[in-house]
Amino acid sequence: MSVIRRLPRYYRFLSELDEQHVERISSTNLAQIMNVTASQVRQDLNCFGGFGQQGYGYSVRQLKEEIKKILGLNNGYQAILIGAGNFGSALANHLSFEKLGFELIACFDRDENKVGLPIGDMTIRPDSELEEFCRDHRTDTAILCIPKDAVEPVLDQLYSLGIRSFWNFSHYDITRKYSDAVVENVHLSDMLMTLCYKMNNLN
Repeated sequence: MSVIRRLPRYYRFLSELDEQHVERISSTNLAQIMNVTASQVRQDLNCFGGFGQQGYGYSVRQLKEEIKKILGLNNGYQAILIGAGNFGSALANHLSFEKLGFELIACFDRDENKVGLPIGDMTIRPDSELEEFCRDHRTDTAILCIPKDAVEPVLDQLYSLGIRSFWNFSHYDITRKYSDAVVENVHLSDMLMTLCYKMNNLN
């Protein structure tokens, strides 16, 4: 559903409004921030029961908390990072996982020169410890920041350990092999080409 894709934007904008101590907002004003119509806002929120009051609008904090629950940000999912290269390191060092519903509990890499180095508030572990770690710790999600040609054996291992949720930066088509996996693919090159297309069609 396209509304699911919009929920994180609702949450982000409502969090900013809450930080600015804005107590309530109308569907018209929220629509302007979201760059959609007021009827789209009402339709989106009615998918989950509706949270506004006639003549009052929406309580910013209450709506933010409701969307937080819908997104599952309170569930404390535990994630591991596979690949401590430049991109994986940037994620571990700079992304606020806790605010986004996850706790990053470990990072693994096959490069012996990286093992033992700090990353975020962790230490990079060798990939030989992956199976033992996952058996000893609840692991809900794996973040894949490794080359496409290196994914399959790691994916098979993770799947055999019961991991079904993946944040995938590798360009490997996970669901083609495991149709029951929950996957969010990130293709930065596709996003940049989309930007290029939009620039090319400005006029």
